[in-house]
Amino acid sequence: MGSPISIETASSLEKAIEEAISLQPYVSEVRVRIDKRMLSSNVFGYGELQGRMIHAEVKIVYGDAIVRAVLDYDPSTDYPLMRLLD
Repeated sequence: MGSPISIETASSLEKAIEEAISLQPYVSEVRVRIDKRMLSSNVFGYGELQGRMIHAEVKIVYGDAIVRAVLDYDPSTDYPLMRLLD
């Protein structure tokens, strides 16, 4: 990911990611949260966004099909994974 981030900019980055995801076809809802407890600062006062910090939920509508999915950090694999909710 590598985007510069701080406590002060986390909310605007969440919104920017939501807006970017919402551009994709069939996405009808999206919510992104960054785990601010995982943020740390370097000597310049900011850190880097990592995949493990992101919790994202999407609702996809395609024809009559509706699917909800979530992207969340999975500690057992030490990797952010997407899974279907319904």
